[in-house]
Amino acid sequence: MNLDAMPLSRQVDFVFKQLEEELLHSLAGTVIIQIRNNVVGKYGVRHNPIESRNGQIGQSEQGMTREQVQAFRQMAIDSIKLKRNWTHGEIMYDFSVRSGTGTWSASILFESNYNLANGMFRYTPKYGQQALRDTP
Repeated sequence: MNLDAMPLSRQVDFVFKQLEEELLHSLAGTVIIQIRNNVVGKYGVRHNPIESRNGQIGQSEQGMTREQVQAFRQMAIDSIKLKRNWTHGEIMYDFSVRSGTGTWSASILFESNYNLANGMFRYTPKYGQQALRDTP
């Protein structure tokens, strides 16, 4: 699969399809997508801590349904329209399912990254410094 030729929205769609089984039944967490040159590099899910009482892990409550995961994926794809003028960074989608109600919510965080050292400044020695290095 050539990701360079694929729009970022299709790449995000692909990421969420890959994570679907992991998101299914999850109560809360963060989907993280790292981007370099408008290409997804790394992605994954940071699950919120699993609670335990008296050293025993309790029975997990019902998390996201398949329909909610698909709605979450569509929201993530639609959010790419809000990304403006940056090619390197991270997108984080925080999500949670409210226990008892079956409703879910999500928030989106865009983080752009720049590296000043790569583009603007190149060291060029002054004439006198170059001459000193060339002398035996």
